[in-house]
Amino acid sequence: MSPQAAAAVFAPRSMAALTKVCDLAPLPVLDDLTTVRAKELLAGVEVLVTGWGCPPLDADVLAAAPRLRAVVHAAGSVRGHVTDACWERGIEVTSAAAANALPVAEYTLAMLLLHGKHVLERARDFRRDRARDAWLLTSHDVGNYRRTVGLLSASLIGRRVIELLRPFDFEVLLHDPYVTPAEAAELGVEGVGLPELFTRSDLVSVHTPLLPATRGLVSRELLTSMRPGAALINTSRGAVVDQDALTDVVRAGRIRAVLDVTDPEVLPRDHPLWECPNALITPHLAGSQGNEWQRLADTAVGELARWAAGDGFAHPVRRERLAFLA
Repeated sequence: MSPQAAAAVFAPRSMAALTKVCDLAPLPVLDDLTTVRAKELLAGVEVLVTGWGCPPLDADVLAAAPRLRAVVHAAGSVRGHVTDACWERGIEVTSAAAANALPVAEYTLAMLLLHGKHVLERARDFRRDRARDAWLLTSHDVGNYRRTVGLLSASLIGRRVIELLRPFDFEVLLHDPYVTPAEAAELGVEGVGLPELFTRSDLVSVHTPLLPATRGLVSRELLTSMRPGAALINTSRGAVVDQDALTDVVRAGRIRAVLDVTDPEVLPRDHPLWECPNALITPHLAGSQGNEWQRLADTAVGELARWAAGDGFAHPVRRERLAFLA
């Protein structure tokens, strides 16, 4: 991983925990696996603990690591560094994606509740007027009682959102072509088609990974079909949504948007969405940050301890599931 990722995720407490479950190669961490030092260390390595900034584990890297048997990723997606060569070699892989899903789900829940109460707009008006509004005249469009929330994809994050929504008075819809009606019922949600998800929901939250089949999945037609005043929350990837279409419907005041991700990742400084009062744009902060990195480290240490004890990984990544993962 990169030195910055190592310093962020593996604070001294986590490093101490890691050294209790394995013989750790000498520091500093490796972020280039082609150097002489890297090849010397790889020759004896059985497990790689990886993180953000890990270079691809390709055939040349694996040739220098004849004893490598497992990869423990202390972050989310492994698509950037676990290559076909790893799977062909039979290397076991685990990821802290489930741990990283929780803060994203928490962010989503917070934004759902805030937008149900129209907090951002009402706080803005309060700051401007410095006077209490006529609260008994509040529109019935405001509030979280029996609102309809639509979730796009029962991913790890989508499922955590479903769990967090259970105590609330929401009707929860789900669109995921890989979830059967029986599975949706077990989750406590109603499975619906993609158009119905957008036409029925007061708030739509996007949790589908960015894949060739999902690029631009949230189309202009879907966005314009949303109820006036509905909200779209995207914590997945910006390119899952048609950015131009979203800009148009938000600027027109048809819907509200909470965007932790955009396409491109940082919009140009003169992009009109920056100035839209009905758009909240955050800097890709929903995932693990600050003290939440400790959860990633704890997960990685726990997985390594299980594997070393012969119990296998609690969160294995399967090659056949890669096409459905972020």
